[in-house]
Amino acid sequence: MKIGIIGGGSIGLLLAHYLMKHYEVHVYVRSNKQMNKLLTEGLVFEKEKKMMNEAINVSLFSGWNAEEELTIIAVKQYQLPAVIEKIKSTNTKGKCTFLFLQNGMGHLRLLNELYGHTIVVGTVEHGANKIKDNHIIHTGEGLINLALYQGENESELAELLATPIENFPFVLQKNYNEMLLQKLIVNAVINPLTAVLNINNGLLLENPHYYYLFKEFFNEVSTILDLMDKEKTFRHLENISRKTAENRSSMLKDMDEQRPTEVDAILGFVLNEARKKQLKAPFSESFYHLIKGKEFERGKN
Repeated sequence: MKIGIIGGGSIGLLLAHYLMKHYEVHVYVRSNKQMNKLLTEGLVFEKEKKMMNEAINVSLFSGWNAEEELTIIAVKQYQLPAVIEKIKSTNTKGKCTFLFLQNGMGHLRLLNELYGHTIVVGTVEHGANKIKDNHIIHTGEGLINLALYQGENESELAELLATPIENFPFVLQKNYNEMLLQKLIVNAVINPLTAVLNINNGLLLENPHYYYLFKEFFNEVSTILDLMDKEKTFRHLENISRKTAENRSSMLKDMDEQRPTEVDAILGFVLNEARKKQLKAPFSESFYHLIKGKEFERGKN
């Protein structure tokens, strides 16, 4: 099976490393600079202080033409509209299966524009840092959860699930909404806290004052989203923080590198749900405006 990966960030390159062992993989990136770096120096993969270098197939996203049976979209949610438009104008026959790996749940409305396509959504529990255009560090192992969103042609999804990849398992979930809600909880609590406090994920558990905020924030978000099993979800949240203890969250990395954050897709969604249900959300509201305030100040400077 041929697999295309749109996005040269930490998750896109992490996927490329593991999937290249079993499939013909091609990565599509936005910048000439990154493309040339990957073509000339290869992909540098690091884990537990061990490094390896491997050749990688890479092109500019502008040249993507839906040749692969499976295309994985691993870009930020605010970058999705351009990708959706490219898919609509390129893949007219609908033969390609698409896997979307975005934080939050705001992207679902965009996926509805892709009528007639087989669409899978997923959540990533791995920790990864991109320290150069061609160098990533796998900082924490986890699962990649998948669920069918629309369509009937599941052959590419079945093939992906049928081939076990060491230290990189894919797991099929029955309900995409429940799966995305579980991930939204993780993003809504860990990302804003670490971004504002400027800390790695593990300190949320180690520092008793941060852990207090961690628990209270979870209680608020889980109430707003009406979670069925709060205790199980909280243990899952703790486990993710523990597994990615040395990792800087995606929102914190966005702040570090002066990129837009996904706070609108994450806490913006939570706040909209709170308004619809007429619930108070002091933690969500405060951290939303703290993040937006940092973005505002950065824009002024």
